[in-house]
Amino acid sequence: MKTLYTPDAVRYPRMTTQELRESCLLGDLYEPGKLNLTYVDFERAVVGIAAPLTSPLVLGADPELRAKYFTERRELGVLNIGGAGTVTVDGKCYDLRNLDVLYIGCGNSEVIFASSDKANPAVYYLLSYPAHASYPVALVRKEDALPTTLGSLETCNRRTIYKYIHLDGARSCQLVMGVTHLEPGSNWNTMPAHTHSRRSEIYFYFNVNSEARVFHLMGPPEETRHIVLRDKDVVVSPTWSIHSGVGTRAYSFCWGMGGENQDYGDMDAAPVESLK
Repeated sequence: MKTLYTPDAVRYPRMTTQELRESCLLGDLYEPGKLNLTYVDFERAVVGIAAPLTSPLVLGADPELRAKYFTERRELGVLNIGGAGTVTVDGKCYDLRNLDVLYIGCGNSEVIFASSDKANPAVYYLLSYPAHASYPVALVRKEDALPTTLGSLETCNRRTIYKYIHLDGARSCQLVMGVTHLEPGSNWNTMPAHTHSRRSEIYFYFNVNSEARVFHLMGPPEETRHIVLRDKDVVVSPTWSIHSGVGTRAYSFCWGMGGENQDYGDMDAAPVESLK
């Protein structure tokens, strides 16, 4: 498991494009047939992608965690962005279709990822935070997630937000997780932007056309930068940074948060006119 050390607000203004990419971008997690993980220093998050083909993939206890098994002191959110598959948790098998999410609480010693059809394999995005309390394993279907439609075609940000793991959905210790889908003709996400110093946030961009790119905005509102992302790239956002983006065409992304609280509406607005 690799480790990512994120920049602080003092060093950030002097960083080059390459330095920003090395400190905030995870662009090599997806690898067919493999399970890749990265440990992120802030909030002690773990981000990964499990892409099983013919053989199941086991989520083991990496030495970096100093744990008997992965979820000994952690909780885990699993989003399937591929074909049908299964996730086995302590002997119980859960069927995950495209855009289903499985919440796995701490204390589950066995987690195994598999695909139902190698011709259309499952692709599991993984987001984990430390947990001091255990909550039950919960499967949330896409059709059961709580949708909210925001934005407009006039402002190029018509989008639907699906909340999976949150205070009124699958319960967790600190993990909050959902998915946003932009409508065709819209390309802005999380605009107007915001920050929330109580929680850090991680974005996983997917359904990005191979010829398209997403320009992810970050930094304090008064001094923004951008990182150019491809399909299945992950970008981490420190608590002091906005997290917004615009694509060359419509796309989807999974947003996940961990930190002091789980209040989705706890945000500090950064109006468009305040951005520089």
